[in-house]
Amino acid sequence: MTDQKATNITWHAHNVTTQDLERLHGHKGVTIWFTGLSASGKSTIANAVAAALHGRGMSTFVLDGDNIRHGLNKDLGFSPEDRVQNIRRIGEVAKLFTSAAVINCTAFISPYVADRKIARDLQPETFIEVYCKCEVDVCESRDPKGLYKKAKAGQIKEFTGVSAPYEAPERPEVLLDTGRMSVEACASAVIETLKSRGFVS
Repeated sequence: MTDQKATNITWHAHNVTTQDLERLHGHKGVTIWFTGLSASGKSTIANAVAAALHGRGMSTFVLDGDNIRHGLNKDLGFSPEDRVQNIRRIGEVAKLFTSAAVINCTAFISPYVADRKIARDLQPETFIEVYCKCEVDVCESRDPKGLYKKAKAGQIKEFTGVSAPYEAPERPEVLLDTGRMSVEACASAVIETLKSRGFVS
């Protein structure tokens, strides 16, 4: 956990509360945390879930790992230390989206159990972990960015699944076999979990 460096600061309550925003949107906020290897289907499924819920009139947003690294986290690389900071920051952002009654889907490799726990602990009642389980060879066969080929050639250092570890979730709320399931089936499984937990009707 990052220590507080700023001093002489005060937390300010908002006139418009989370409950006010829930009434406005017609549903609660929740963070759906997609984790898995590169090319395991995280972003694709996150976008499918967001689109399906948006089609039902719900407020959704996708926080994608690559997109975040173009802005908020562009100062971070892929060292273990930078990965920790990357997930810490997006965990805080996701919590803000949840408090705004938005159904936000985060698509990050987030390879370490400890880092995902930090994100969960920020909002334990509104955190749904989705493990996109996919064998490395299947991910490599997809490899839309050519990253596995570069990693195996030594052109990318500390690449998860090749030269850096991935720690799989032990008890995710949703386990998707993305090597075998269709995108539609995966998205439906996530939405059914949201229904069963009372986040969507």
